[in-house]
Amino acid sequence: MNRLEVIQKVLKSNIKGLKTIGNGKEILYDESLPVKHEFADQVYLRQLTIKKGMVVLGAIHNDLHIFFLLKGHLTLSDKNSVEDYEAPCYVVSKPGVQRAVYANEDSIVVNVHKNPTNTKNIKELEQELVSLNMEEYERYINKNK
Repeated sequence: MNRLEVIQKVLKSNIKGLKTIGNGKEILYDESLPVKHEFADQVYLRQLTIKKGMVVLGAIHNDLHIFFLLKGHLTLSDKNSVEDYEAPCYVVSKPGVQRAVYANEDSIVVNVHKNPTNTKNIKELEQELVSLNMEEYERYINKNK
């Protein structure tokens, strides 16, 4: 079990109000974790507002993308590291990474993703952009070699 899996197990068993982006099968939405969707030509933006003290377990992003921290202070942990980010900043996010996110302050994050078909169907976009477990991510990688 890698460090992120240990963190996830501990979080799931010990933290009330833990927010997860996925349950291993689908993306979950929660009114306490507001999401806004915006579209431009071949670009999809997802804005997430995370309240101070929240812990969020993210989905696995399939492709290289950028996220901007517009407001706040977040601590992100993946299987290899723990990093602190304070707004304003941006991060180039590598594919295949899943993170646990802790909001040290109320924070606003914007993920910028490709959208080559210009679809506005969120479910369709999610199926292309993220995997909800490593097995699904491996299938995505093998399909797109």
